[in-house]
Amino acid sequence: MGVAAHRQNRPQMPENWCPFDPGSGRVPDQFDVLIYPNDFAAFRMDAEPFSPETGLYRKTGARGSCDVVIYHPQHSLAPSQMPVEHWRKVVDVWIRRYRELVAVPGIQYIYIFENTGASIGVTMPHPHGQIYSFPFIPPLIERELSAASDYLRDQQECIYCRILRDELASGVRIVAENPDFVAFVPFFARWPGEMQICARRHFGRIPELSDTEAANLAALIKKVRMKYDNLYGFPMPLMMLLRQSPVSGDHPYFHFHIDFYPIQRSATKLKYLAGVESGAGTFLNDTVAEQKAKELRETAPLD
Repeated sequence: MGVAAHRQNRPQMPENWCPFDPGSGRVPDQFDVLIYPNDFAAFRMDAEPFSPETGLYRKTGARGSCDVVIYHPQHSLAPSQMPVEHWRKVVDVWIRRYRELVAVPGIQYIYIFENTGASIGVTMPHPHGQIYSFPFIPPLIERELSAASDYLRDQQECIYCRILRDELASGVRIVAENPDFVAFVPFFARWPGEMQICARRHFGRIPELSDTEAANLAALIKKVRMKYDNLYGFPMPLMMLLRQSPVSGDHPYFHFHIDFYPIQRSATKLKYLAGVESGAGTFLNDTVAEQKAKELRETAPLD
């Protein structure tokens, strides 16, 4: 866990003013996609890498960075409304910033993600995502890496390649696809309508995308976001999480993918993580993967 008490005072959905808007005095008057240093960063490049404590309460230093990726200058534009060409610009910014951050000593993991919707806890309504660079590998990523490593050792194949092969063969959980990526509701989905975009080619990190793959990734992100927002007729509150290998070392068992965690289990109900999920770590999904995939597949856009 991390402690960042200074974040307690960050703005909560301010009205009539947004620091991410052109003309605010905080960002350029003109931009397409902008990297903006988080005003309430949990990690800082000038922080000490480690604390002097030892023993049970030893702390890791907060050396790293927290970037805001402002997707678009238009305040009220939902991510699903951004053109494919603009999503490509976002992908290119992800790649550029990743390459800058891997050169920083002590950075072990670069986490690209987006929170969307007041129900998720978003504090700024302007369309944006974030990039955290960690001085450690986050626990859930470490758990996923370990499980993928175990599968490769035991089965001599990548678990993500196996899952993708099985999903393509079955087809019942596929939502959308293009020549380089496939979007599907995983058999093991925990959230209602959870989706994964998985690369057809096996690689671990976003800078390894070819130009064609970057364009096709942008196109499928756009399509997935439109399907989510069209499902109930309003912007879907969700988390979008890029899953990639740690910045250093050899991880042949890991496979680049993007997870989407929507929290709307119906048009009028949210999915809450209560005692069973939060206290026991056992998710109870209120939807069936195959049925949810069918609903999303049949939601516009269809081609």
